[in-house]
Amino acid sequence: MTKRSKIWVAVAVIFTLINLGGGIYAAVLAEGLHAATHAVLTVVGVYILRRLLRSTSQASASEASLATDRLDHLQQSVDAVAIEVERIGEGQRYATKLAAERAGAVPRKGL
Repeated sequence: MTKRSKIWVAVAVIFTLINLGGGIYAAVLAEGLHAATHAVLTVVGVYILRRLLRSTSQASASEASLATDRLDHLQQSVDAVAIEVERIGEGQRYATKLAAERAGAVPRKGL
């Protein structure tokens, strides 16, 4: 969840709670229209809050899927590099072996 979405969730929670409290207060004072207005605004706040939470959970799921794909790709790349390093090592050992054999096969002059 990004910082921006956390702020909007907090605003939606505060909005909903204020309207819930205002509706209860208006109902205690027997102000029907005022209480109904707060009730409608409370429902709107809950609706917005649910949408925000749903969209952030879907974004989190897609981010997790993207991270998994990236890790899989990184693992494949590391495996490919390891194979290439092993091939280079084998080639170096073979070249060293050939150089040692040639050095031993060449007759030495002066002895």
